[in-house]
Amino acid sequence: MSIFKACDIRGKYGAELTAEIAGPIGRAVGSELAGKTVVVGGDVRPSTLPLKESLIRGIVSAGCRVLDVGILPTPAFYFAKDELKADGGVMVTGSHNPASDNGFKISVGENAITEDDLERIRRRVERNDFISDKGSCETLDMAKRYKDFILKHFTRRGSLKVVVDAGNGCYSRIAPEVLHQLGYDVVELFCEPDGRFPNRSPNPAVASHLGALCEAVKREHAAVGVAYDGDGDRVVFVDEKGRVVESDQGIVLFARHVLRRGPTSVVYDIKCSSVVAEETRKGGGTPVMEKSGHSFIRGTLMRTKAGLGGEISGHFFFGELGRDDGLYATLRMLEIVEADKRGLAAMADSVPRYAITPDLRLPCPPDQAKKILHDVREMFLKERGCEVSMLDGVRIAWPDGWALIRPSVTEPLLTLRFEARDAKRLEEIQKTIVGRIPALKELMSKKKVP
Repeated sequence: MSIFKACDIRGKYGAELTAEIAGPIGRAVGSELAGKTVVVGGDVRPSTLPLKESLIRGIVSAGCRVLDVGILPTPAFYFAKDELKADGGVMVTGSHNPASDNGFKISVGENAITEDDLERIRRRVERNDFISDKGSCETLDMAKRYKDFILKHFTRRGSLKVVVDAGNGCYSRIAPEVLHQLGYDVVELFCEPDGRFPNRSPNPAVASHLGALCEAVKREHAAVGVAYDGDGDRVVFVDEKGRVVESDQGIVLFARHVLRRGPTSVVYDIKCSSVVAEETRKGGGTPVMEKSGHSFIRGTLMRTKAGLGGEISGHFFFGELGRDDGLYATLRMLEIVEADKRGLAAMADSVPRYAITPDLRLPCPPDQAKKILHDVREMFLKERGCEVSMLDGVRIAWPDGWALIRPSVTEPLLTLRFEARDAKRLEEIQKTIVGRIPALKELMSKKKVP
């Protein structure tokens, strides 16, 4: 089933993901948890309600006790699961995807969900392998308890002016309220919940989506701008000059702060700049590279008891929480900025930057992608002077740069990314990889990638 991805379930509502399939997915989750307590929440999309209702009926029919915590951000959903000591949970959300999409983020037990967990659920759905029993459902409002939980971590009152761009998503009301309570001067932007996302894409990781926020920060003479994705587990920062702070820069700023307390591990995704590992080591920490994907980063964070984790997509994970949280990350960054005195722009500029490409997405059938990855791996495994990793696709690293070729987990694509100490070396690395693999060179030429 194409809606089952590496870390969650996602698809276009009405075509790939429907209320009719949500019921069996609920029955499968309920059968996995066999009569235990399951928390269910949802985002602000119009499609969330019918999906959520069908999902809950399925979970209840497998004999589980469902606690429906309503519409709230994904970090609040995870808080609710922990606070209510539930055995599992499902968050109905399309996350950062377009308004036409939706999906399920599933928790089974205390740990981050694994690919094996999702595979078991998929097999149950395909085989109609369900438990039937009488369960129950009750509704709880967890928003105030979540806000109180966040506030107890941040007792010092702030004074900065902050522009909050909630993107009409799940943090539209909660984030401004919490920031106001802590004394920040808040300018609200797109803070009316609307799951059609009429003002910008729910994905803030693309800088071009944040033009209104960047302008608002400059116009309002604000110290910081923050932008959340549709369900609030991602956050992107904008400095006082109206510039988007790249997420790997953000990881470094958080790492410097965390490492002042003492040595710890910092988990980061494979697409991040080498600067993250270098700055972590410089601060006395241990960098841990992991696959891209929420459950992979969170799973490694928990397993290694790391103090921090981060993804280039805007997820920031904190050891004290055991998970990511866009609002918590916001308040921690504001504390750091206020204490530093230089301003976010100077802090971001203090992070070294290398020449790096964005993701280069090449349409490629799965069989051809598999063959290209095999050819790249075999060619460079035999070559001296570089290291080859198969953690996620194929990553070839030299002392002064790296190349990453990985298959998309959601689309028939190959994704390429390159980094080097300077632009000249970056071009050399690209030519080294692409020039020696004819099939890859052909794909690049069709895409007209420079």
